[in-house]
Amino acid sequence: MSNKRDYYEVLGLQKNATADDIKKAYRRLAKESHPDLHPNDKSAEARFKEINEANEVLSDPQKRAAYDQFGMDGPPNMGGFSGFGGFGGFDTIFDQLFGGAGARTQRRNAPMRGRDIQLNLRVSFEEAAFGASKSVEFQRAENCDTCRGTGGKDGSEPVTCATCQGTGQVRAGGGFMVTVRTCTTCGGSGQTVKDPCTTCHGSGRVRRKRTANFTIPQGADDGQVFVMSGQGEPGQNKGPNGDLLIVLSVMPHKLFRREGTTLYLEMPISITQAALGASLEVPTLKGKVNHRIPEGTQDGALFRIRGEGIHQLHGSSRGDLVVRVKVEIPKKLSEKQKQLLREFDEASSGKEYEGRKGFLDKVKELFQA
Repeated sequence: MSNKRDYYEVLGLQKNATADDIKKAYRRLAKESHPDLHPNDKSAEARFKEINEANEVLSDPQKRAAYDQFGMDGPPNMGGFSGFGGFGGFDTIFDQLFGGAGARTQRRNAPMRGRDIQLNLRVSFEEAAFGASKSVEFQRAENCDTCRGTGGKDGSEPVTCATCQGTGQVRAGGGFMVTVRTCTTCGGSGQTVKDPCTTCHGSGRVRRKRTANFTIPQGADDGQVFVMSGQGEPGQNKGPNGDLLIVLSVMPHKLFRREGTTLYLEMPISITQAALGASLEVPTLKGKVNHRIPEGTQDGALFRIRGEGIHQLHGSSRGDLVVRVKVEIPKKLSEKQKQLLREFDEASSGKEYEGRKGFLDKVKELFQA
């Protein structure tokens, strides 16, 4: 009697699994368990072989019927299911999972989109808020003018790689233990150049400095990415160009802090302005505006000035400016100023300080209890 695990158990399936269930389970487990993904796991190869053996039986209707009827030992005098052949090695398995050599060659020859280029652009707080026109410089790989992108001298076309026969891959070993690696002669392209171009050295591409005009929209914010379509590297096999991705890095402002379209400003005021009220000259990104604060304004009070914030990106509205006042206690008072404050304090009844009065009342209640 065979000591092998049940094939349904190997694939994580019930005996009533459909053919589609078997196919999906096999593809998933084969990808997850390939030995190349577990180089330090000595049991990975055995696990991979077990998965393929289970699939070989359960995916074949006749073998599956015999397995369901007779189990692992198989029909009498048939030798069972252990050690059957026909796997064809890892290369065959990979062809089943990902498409054969023909499919890989077809994908390499298909149009490929060019690589995107990312550019970090440092701008001022005002440039992001109001918008600005910037000239940006970047480098990209472009088709060589000398060989017209073929990589061959005088524009000669590449030929099929003699090492990999155009597949882009080289196989080593035999039987079950077949390894596949990228061809080092052609770099996986499947083609080589007989007489390389002296300008690009056979690569077909050269790096050039380019300049693009970019308009920062008003209301742009730190970290936002803007796309300039088609300004990236050229595609291959007549594929489209990539894009230029511009990432904004907005410098902080000396006075303002931004959250979305709202600006925040902390503004110091004197105790006299806070007590008596005052008309303040408040700075904004555009200039100065007058704003009246009421008498008795407390430290940390917030005032909102409508429409003096950041313009909405791609919109028509503007955010607000929120001003937080900070009542500043004077230092280094003259003797006359100190005397005036003493006289003011002596003339106070205590009702002027609502917070202090409430606090003293609570302390009094606490100790009377």
